[in-house]
Amino acid sequence: MTEYRLFCPAKINLFLEVAAKRPDGYHELATLFAKLKFGDNMTLRLSPSEKTEISISLSGPYAAAVTADEDNLVYKAAARFFNFAGVVARCEIELEKNIPTGAGLGGGSSDAGTLLAELCKIYNIDFKKILPLAAGLGADVPLFLYKEPVLRAAGIGDILTPVSVKNNDFYVVLAFPRVHISTKEIFKRLTLAPEREILTSISNLDKIVNALPIGKTLGYWGRFIFNRLEDFVFPYEKEVRDVKEFMQTRGYSMMSGSGSTVFSLFESRDEAVKSASELKNKGCGVIITQL
Repeated sequence: MTEYRLFCPAKINLFLEVAAKRPDGYHELATLFAKLKFGDNMTLRLSPSEKTEISISLSGPYAAAVTADEDNLVYKAAARFFNFAGVVARCEIELEKNIPTGAGLGGGSSDAGTLLAELCKIYNIDFKKILPLAAGLGADVPLFLYKEPVLRAAGIGDILTPVSVKNNDFYVVLAFPRVHISTKEIFKRLTLAPEREILTSISNLDKIVNALPIGKTLGYWGRFIFNRLEDFVFPYEKEVRDVKEFMQTRGYSMMSGSGSTVFSLFESRDEAVKSASELKNKGCGVIITQL
């Protein structure tokens, strides 16, 4: 039996615009993902077997929110990989769930994508060959096949382009309002913005993407962060809206993905610590981290 220890990073969306609705019912996105130093931990054990066997055990503060069975995204990822690669093995997975579910932080996608990336390395398969497999598990899963921390995405979020970052010396405060939000319900409510507004919005995404590789400070590009989905969450989720309104008085703040997590970006650790302390006093779960 061979053992591998993996870190499954949470993600935030530094930018998210919904550009169009596709004939298949999905939406075209323009988004910028950033992976964090906060996440889940996974132990993977592989051993020879006459047939493929997959088992999952769960621990951590959010273990109760997911199941350790065939419905688990990690189980599906392993099963589909072994089928794709023609591999037979016993696969034991221990998963420590630190990322809250329904929080816009990509926890399940990270677990599945990180596992797929590691299996590709173990079995000497180019990860780009399984990008369609990953996308079939979820729109965010392909993100975690890439090693780069920041990626621009188009399509349904699965057409990815790494973005280099020269200066990542800033802090991220994550606030969890303890609300679970269904991405599916958000997109049911969604209506597209006027085309001119979308084009203007995407030009701001270009400004962030152009600023990061040349080391522009957070003070320059932080004002361009944006999330269209806030318009379809805040009217229905007062707790999330209230957290955003408080946090934006402290730093560059936005809801991540479809929520419920709200994050703030700070140039100094002292500012991040002060804001985190205030949020804890308001009853939020809080994490201070970095890219």
